[in-house]
Amino acid sequence: KSILYGATARAALTAFFARPDTFSLGVCNGCQMMAALAELIPGAERWPRFVRNRSEQFEARRALVEVRPSPSIFFRELVGARLQIVVSHGEGRAAERHPGDLAALAAAEHVVLGFVDGHGRVATRYPHNPNGSPDGITGVTTADGRATILMPHPERTPRSDWRAIFASARAWVG
Repeated sequence: KSILYGATARAALTAFFARPDTFSLGVCNGCQMMAALAELIPGAERWPRFVRNRSEQFEARRALVEVRPSPSIFFRELVGARLQIVVSHGEGRAAERHPGDLAALAAAEHVVLGFVDGHGRVATRYPHNPNGSPDGITGVTTADGRATILMPHPERTPRSDWRAIFASARAWVG
């Protein structure tokens, strides 16, 4: 809240997110923070907020996600991939700020990651969907793909295909 209500921090972050030569990735707590700052991020108006898992417990384990088509600069090389990822959160369930927000994000292809079951079907129920997010949604991006947030932890599985997100960011920088 200090960023939203502090004039100096708010101005600095608003300017940062508006610059076309910047990008940002929020993971887990960073996801929650960037979702709370959505009003400062161009194109993030429909981003969800993240609330208590439907299981009412902290979930710490691996889950299966599918990388969905999106403009995210991080996931260009992984679209369509189904990969294991580390989940470690108690408040990871995507919740709409306004009715229809999640459907609009999906329709605009701004959903980056979604939980799937072992057959590749969208996971809508526990345990394949560890937080209970609608349609398995666990990561979203902006229309220009420069700001992306996700709840699970790709950085916790470094010896895997997840390295591609960091290579993609590096390639975007040039």
